Amino acid sequence: MDFKHLEYILKIAEENNITRAAEKLYISQSALNQQLLKLEKELGVQLFHRSRTNWGLTEAGRIYVEGAKAAINIKKETYNRIYDVSNAKKGLLIIGLTPGRGLRMFTAIYPELRRRCPNLEVLPIEMRVTAQQKAIAKGELDIGFMTLHPRDRTSDSYIHIATEEMLVIIPSGHPLAAKAAPPGQPPAIIDLKELKYEPFVLMDKASTLRSVCDNTFREAGYPPNVLFETNNTGSIVTMVESTLCCGIIPEYYVKNPSDKIAVFALKDHPTWEIAISYRKNSYVSSGANEFIQLAKEFWEK
Repeated sequence: MDFKHLEYILKIAEENNITRAAEKLYISQSALNQQLLKLEKELGVQLFHRSRTNWGLTEAGRIYVEGAKAAINIKKETYNRIYDVSNAKKGLLIIGLTPGRGLRMFTAIYPELRRRCPNLEVLPIEMRVTAQQKAIAKGELDIGFMTLHPRDRTSDSYIHIATEEMLVIIPSGHPLAAKAAPPGQPPAIIDLKELKYEPFVLMDKASTLRSVCDNTFREAGYPPNVLFETNNTGSIVTMVESTLCCGIIPEYYVKNPSDKIAVFALKDHPTWEIAISYRKNSYVSSGANEFIQLAKEFWEK
């Protein structure tokens, strides 16, 4: 089995177009087409439905792609095991990182990871949690750094890193802001029902943070008045500082709050977890284990 051919077919399937696939593979379209025709002749069946704009997989093509992905994952896992036996600490480690904090964590720990594993090729990809979960299940990511509630876990494997509390933030000019604890003290408790008629900025519905917030509002007994939805947690802080609304965010984002907002805890102290995930029953390489250890140390600080 020629793994180069597997990569060719997977790229055509990914792009749904042979021209774009050839560009991504840095080969000519005619050369890629010849490789495809040769394989189809060997198999005696077409792998793609051809059209000018869309190359969809046939049933045989779907079977081939499924097998190709499995074969590539087996090869990668086999090589990682061999590298670890020889203590080479090399190979390719593909890491999923949540937008914002995931990338900040990576930039903080990468120099040490590089020092420990100088021959390891690391490919970080910034992805939302649900996208990471799908990629891990398909074998497209080795590990993923995630923030989520335990109920949002999939059937893959998870390593708990830390627990983080959700906090309410309101503009400092809001009448309830006077109840906030002094700087340096634990946040005062607020009943979410006191903010029933206030506008909120929340993460969009595809985020795991929104899942936690929606559950918090359900327990408070009312749906939030959503002024705005965002895909960036930092934007929630910005909008609350602008006195437009209130928000619920992880404590990470208000470790050093500005004087433009007041921070409160909720009486039920809702939380989510920071975790590392990888495909169930897959091999975790020494490079991946080094990353996991450094991530734990980062969040213990």
